[in-house]
Amino acid sequence: MIKATLSLFSQRDFWYKDMSFHAGNRNASRRINPFMSSGILSNSSVDHEPAILPRSEHSISRKQIDDNTLKVLYRLYRNGYRAYLVGGGVRDLLLGRKPKDFDVGTDATPAQVKKLFRNCFLVGRRFRLAHICFSRKDVVEVATFRRQPSLEELPEDPTEHFFLVQNQFGTPREDAFRRDFTINALFYDIANFSVIDHVGGLADLEARRLRVIGDPPVRFAEDPVRMLRALEFEARLDFSIDQEALEGIAACTPLIVEAAPARVREELLELFRHGVAGKVLRRADEIGLLNPMLGGYAGDDVTFALLDLLDGETASGRRCEEALALAALFVHSFLSECPVSTDLRIAEVLQTANLALAPYCNHFRIAHGIRHQAKDMLIGCYRFARGRGRKGERRFLQHPATPRALALFELWTRASGGDPEQVNIWRDALRDKDETPSDKPKTRRRPRRRRNRPKPRG
Repeated sequence: MIKATLSLFSQRDFWYKDMSFHAGNRNASRRINPFMSSGILSNSSVDHEPAILPRSEHSISRKQIDDNTLKVLYRLYRNGYRAYLVGGGVRDLLLGRKPKDFDVGTDATPAQVKKLFRNCFLVGRRFRLAHICFSRKDVVEVATFRRQPSLEELPEDPTEHFFLVQNQFGTPREDAFRRDFTINALFYDIANFSVIDHVGGLADLEARRLRVIGDPPVRFAEDPVRMLRALEFEARLDFSIDQEALEGIAACTPLIVEAAPARVREELLELFRHGVAGKVLRRADEIGLLNPMLGGYAGDDVTFALLDLLDGETASGRRCEEALALAALFVHSFLSECPVSTDLRIAEVLQTANLALAPYCNHFRIAHGIRHQAKDMLIGCYRFARGRGRKGERRFLQHPATPRALALFELWTRASGGDPEQVNIWRDALRDKDETPSDKPKTRRRPRRRRNRPKPRG
């Protein structure tokens, strides 16, 4: 698939020495854009031509691309604009994977895109994007190529810098150098079906290597969430992180607390959706990123083993809800705080569950409904661990959260080396509850008595 491209790289000096991309000179000097020490190369200093793979040298076919995305690409191209498939969609297609979605890059401005599509909506106050809506669930995102502005272009008011930086339109090459990782900066040109590589992403795909564009510590300081994304790509794609990127992550771990909690929360949910939460969080714990990223959360071996089992359930087709992920993170520490030998009252167990979940939920502003579902699963696991024959068992078996709690308890039992017979006993109890008819006789509802209204006088 990509091996045919190696001869192309050996025939032309594609590597950018001033980016230290050359394999034989990794300590070469870098030219950093002076704006905010962004660590992105000054594109005017790099005049090398990109590597272009013609259709005959790669495996991407239009049959693999969503029909609506093709409509957007062709309409832009036929109206005189450049139209590229960009980002992770190109990466996944080259790796033989099915992309989650497709993004489009173009030199048309958002206003020009809106003129071409009646179903276009412009979103984002600072970073303007065009969303082409074909249905509520089928939206194609179109972004205009952007560039890093020079220091002279910045306004005098520092508060206006961010808005200007996010809306400086540029060339495809300038846009490629603004992206995070080399494997995410590949373009598929709908005009001639070629793959365009400005930053060496094809070679990194071949080597299964994850490399940051620019200086890793500076790029991670620019957006700390990139550290978590690097670990996610390492686990999802089975890649190895470049040594410079690893050193950058180790140096920048305290900066993750500056990231918006909403973004970190969404990235965490992506880990559970893709079935890599166990691998990523274990790796984050090894390099010291986990504790500051999750508001002081401390992982343990049993929890990571449980997350691995939960990832296996996700891979088999079971959807992982946020409440289940939240309960899975805290079930082992919660049960350690509530040993069954002490025979605690349920009110005390409920208080312990609230205290266990509170720091995490407050940090990420988890909705009360999700927090309540996770709490029910934790208390259910305590009831399961305590055994049968306790007060309130019949009501507990009829509770709608009990089956989900039993699924979590089974995973915890396997991860902690507990007794699987305890799980079987409770599973039989749930099955008997469903099969046994209710002892309460069905009574006929008494008809509502009509009220006699007084007749009007006269």
